[in-house]
Amino acid sequence: MLTRKQHELLRFIQARLEESGISPSFEEMKEALDLKSKSGVHRLISALEERGFIRRLPNRARALEVLRQPEDVSTKAAAQPAPANDPTASIRAPQRMPEPANDVVEIPLHGRIAAGVPIEALEGQTTLPVPAALLGAGEHYALEVSGDSMIEAGILDGDFALIRRTNTARDGEIVVALVRGEEATLKYLQRDGGMVRLVPANSAYEPQIFGPDEVEVQGKLAGLLRRYH
Repeated sequence: MLTRKQHELLRFIQARLEESGISPSFEEMKEALDLKSKSGVHRLISALEERGFIRRLPNRARALEVLRQPEDVSTKAAAQPAPANDPTASIRAPQRMPEPANDVVEIPLHGRIAAGVPIEALEGQTTLPVPAALLGAGEHYALEVSGDSMIEAGILDGDFALIRRTNTARDGEIVVALVRGEEATLKYLQRDGGMVRLVPANSAYEPQIFGPDEVEVQGKLAGLLRRYH
């Protein structure tokens, strides 16, 4: 028997798969279930997986498949009645779900961004093909990373940072910060006594401190693409 939250999550995943063929992101699941953190989503996913309601598809980002549903989760296909002595009688087979999409979308590629000292960003206008499964809700763009100040966060020189466009962010999130209206950098955002700290993920670099009017958030890190040569 599923808990209420497990039931709600299963229905949400199924609805999203029926709508788009792509399972929702952990952030979307957290918001849909009004959970305080993604760790709660991880626990629910693990419980549903252990009970055989869903499975994670290997080698695909954000790929979940619904295997079965509780009796009261509606499906478009009618289920065959189970034998009276069948212990799984309370479970009905779901309709065949579409395979999670491997669609590729083109997002704007706006030049290079510093993971070191700020350099120019948002220059030029080309596009970058990105697997749709790597992107959540919202508008996205990409920036090529230059520098090594975020290597301890797994962000390397030459990576493509996938950015969800937003002008707000919480402390501790990795953001694209436009400094003094001229230069952009990729850093952890922290607010400290009315000041803004842009914090690197490399012990060789010091945080950069600015006044609140000197820094404008232009997006949050949503993912990375890396080329292997």
